[in-house]
Amino acid sequence: MDLYSDVLVVGCGVAGMFAALNIDRKYKVMIISKTEACDCNTYLAQGGISKAKNKKDIDLFIEDTMKAGKEKNRLDAVRVLSEESIKNIDILMKFGMEFDKDGDDFDYTREGAHSINRIVHASDVTGKIVFETLFNQVKKRDNITIHEDTVLVDILKYEDICIGGAVIKDGDAYNIHSKFTILASGGIGGLFTNSTNRRGSTGDGIAIALRNKIKVANLNYVQFHPTALYEKDVKNRRFLISESLRGEGAKLINKNNQRFVDELLPRDIVSNSIWQEEKRTDSNFVYLDLSHMEKEFLKNRFPGIYNGCKERGIDITKQPIPVTPVQHYFMGGIDVDLNSKTSMDNLYACGEVSCTGVHGANRLASNSLLEGLVFSRRAALNINKKIGNTSMVNLKERLKIKDAQVTLDSNLKCVLEAFSKVLGEKKNELINS
Repeated sequence: MDLYSDVLVVGCGVAGMFAALNIDRKYKVMIISKTEACDCNTYLAQGGISKAKNKKDIDLFIEDTMKAGKEKNRLDAVRVLSEESIKNIDILMKFGMEFDKDGDDFDYTREGAHSINRIVHASDVTGKIVFETLFNQVKKRDNITIHEDTVLVDILKYEDICIGGAVIKDGDAYNIHSKFTILASGGIGGLFTNSTNRRGSTGDGIAIALRNKIKVANLNYVQFHPTALYEKDVKNRRFLISESLRGEGAKLINKNNQRFVDELLPRDIVSNSIWQEEKRTDSNFVYLDLSHMEKEFLKNRFPGIYNGCKERGIDITKQPIPVTPVQHYFMGGIDVDLNSKTSMDNLYACGEVSCTGVHGANRLASNSLLEGLVFSRRAALNINKKIGNTSMVNLKERLKIKDAQVTLDSNLKCVLEAFSKVLGEKKNELINS
């Protein structure tokens, strides 16, 4: 079967939908989602979105991002992120996004490695509200269609030009022909036993890039979040305890009620400090102490965490939260330029599947949603400039369902081998950095 669209977008998170919404409305856009649309990591994001508070804050925002990233960031990409942060938040608000306010201004909060309060948020369910805002806009656009439960098997290519994607939906194989394709297929957390990510985040886009010899970068840059809820024998994703709690004053203590680290240091440092403390005290977790924080403030500012912990038998207004580091984010990915273009013509990548270089070796808190906004919009604007002079290429070879299943298995094997090799060689470096 053959389907046609001017632009194919793979992924229904912030990067995929924001890209689609910034494509000129006269062009047909098809979004495919591996599972149900809301089953993405964007929906899970708690803390908020970083933004420069004003033009004077741009240089300090750049400095904070570079320091957190161990100075291994691409400076030009970090500058783009910072300089365009205000504009993209404004666009998001025009789409209907509502942030918490302090009077007429944002209720800025702070997280690890930020010098000042510059994070905007919607209580502690920012990602959920971002997703709903963009999803509502997508559903209003006549030029955009969404196909859920549609799995990308491989890209279609002709003479090293991407001309669409091969997919499986409801047991049938389809070729989706497109002038441009945007991969926004997410990260790798589903490959880890302990992760805050959706289990379906299995590095599909990375595997497809590796198999097609598309340039990738920094596959060893994997971030662990310091504070996921400790639960014994949990096989699903781990429940995140947002860094914004520490930004509002929560303290990390060991089982002896002793504080052992500055909670607002970069994530890699805090994670490693927790691991070392667990080892030193022969414990599987440490505690996040909220005892000095007002009950009503906790319930109103962090309803998602309050209710999520309550469902698991923990009342955060009365007892500390047992926490431990788990895999959270992937800073590497498909190598892209400042317009999110990959090394293959007519193929773009944005969001966690891409490596823009903004995060360096360690992502600054709340820069993930911002990166998704800034660089997906850049991809869309760059496509808008080119698409009028681009012709559709109709590849006549059709994918058979048997071949598709073999390719899916090959993708998983490919990405597992790649990460086993990289992380195996870098095991000590990964834990310590």
